[in-house]
Amino acid sequence: MNSDVLFAFGLTLFAGLCTGIGSLIGFLSKNFNPKFLAASLGFSAGVMIYVSLVEIFVKARDSLAISFGYKNGYIITVIAFFCGIFVIALIDKLIPSYENPHELNVSQKIAESSPDEKNRLMRMGMFSALAIGIHNFPEGLATFMSGLTNPALGISIAVAVAIHNIPEGLAVSAPIYFATKSRKKAFVLSFLSGLAEPVGALIGYFLLRSIFNDTMFGVVFASVAGIMVYISLDELLPTAEEYGEHHLAITGLILGMMVMAISLLLFA
Repeated sequence: MNSDVLFAFGLTLFAGLCTGIGSLIGFLSKNFNPKFLAASLGFSAGVMIYVSLVEIFVKARDSLAISFGYKNGYIITVIAFFCGIFVIALIDKLIPSYENPHELNVSQKIAESSPDEKNRLMRMGMFSALAIGIHNFPEGLATFMSGLTNPALGISIAVAVAIHNIPEGLAVSAPIYFATKSRKKAFVLSFLSGLAEPVGALIGYFLLRSIFNDTMFGVVFASVAGIMVYISLDELLPTAEEYGEHHLAITGLILGMMVMAISLLLFA
């Protein structure tokens, strides 16, 4: 692997392992601050939505225009964008909502942790870990591809995905800890679920590198944009609303867009 690939993989590994940070926060924090989490998730959504629609979608369109001309390239970009949304939406649909980490309800999980429900909580935590692993495959590919083509863009997306992964780590560790009373087991399973992100990046790289050209780059990048927009609208913003005030989440969203816009201008 060359240095560009190693850099992109490092970003993906950082983003994926932030599920472990979420787990640690759950164990170490006596005073959980839902307002801070809400603002952070809103910020992450703002970064991902802005960069998907303003930067990634445009780069995909320009790349496909080289192979198919502007109009046909634009059409293919739009189709790939919505295919990305459809794929991640289908993954969400196939996972039961209560066990889906993107239907977090961590406070509900903790409140329902009576001794009689240990088996159900353990099962829920394991399903959450599995579900996060499935979801993290395309997220890992998104972070990796961005870091490979534009380091500044890759760093921004990695930070946004990392923020998004922190509450997912909490979603895995909370039910497992209350079921087993084992911090070690809860942390390890939460940590391992995040490894799906760099694994997804590696699989994507080795599968695509032999056929990687302008067309493949455009299709993958447009799909990545769709995946990130869906994640933001279906997961990050609803979770931010759940943990904090509506205006706090929207303020975080706008700040995320502003920070992303400024960073793109600085590196233009």
